[in-house]
Amino acid sequence: MQASDIMTTDVITVRPNASIFEAATLLTEHHISGIPVVDDGGAVVGILSESDLLHRVETGTGKPQRSWLGEFLHSTRKLAGEYLKENAVKVGDVMTSNVVSVSPSTPLSDIADLLARLRIKRVPVIDQGKLVGIVSRANLIRALADASRPDEAGLASDETIHRHVLHALDGHRWAMAADNVVVKEGIVHFWGTVNSEEERKAILVSAERVPGVKGIEDHLGYPVVFTPM
Repeated sequence: MQASDIMTTDVITVRPNASIFEAATLLTEHHISGIPVVDDGGAVVGILSESDLLHRVETGTGKPQRSWLGEFLHSTRKLAGEYLKENAVKVGDVMTSNVVSVSPSTPLSDIADLLARLRIKRVPVIDQGKLVGIVSRANLIRALADASRPDEAGLASDETIHRHVLHALDGHRWAMAADNVVVKEGIVHFWGTVNSEEERKAILVSAERVPGVKGIEDHLGYPVVFTPM
């Protein structure tokens, strides 16, 4: 799947010269945590998120006055930037201008990595310089909810299930040999030893995702450790 498959196309936007109070109202009314900032030509010039509005003089959430030493240790650029965040009334003065974007054909795996690595909640989708959508963490979770697996229980033979389980395990260092996987009447039996609970769970999950599996029998154990008398 790619961005165009799950993105929100009816995107709420705001102009740089709009007031932060207008933007805050949009965020509240539409139950969103961030909003793209676009110029008159429709190009994205920034993102305004809830984090940009956390510290405001209007709500008494501005950062406390630093000591003279704290003022001295911070650059004037940083101090001025903090003042803007707390006092500016135009979206363009508060927004995050370094916008990370994706294209409609960007794979969802890349978008998920991007959101996790940058610790952001949404990313604009840009096509030929224009905003065409937005993908948020909520979009990814919704895609997961819609990805229900078809009910194929009882349709797959034991041989087919066995082959698919081995394929799921293939390439993983924690997997066991093929002889340790037995399928009988749709029930997958795992035999052998594991070195951790994480390995045990990963092995069981490999079968849970295979269509046609009716159940899983866990016969896995831990290596016997002999201690000297």
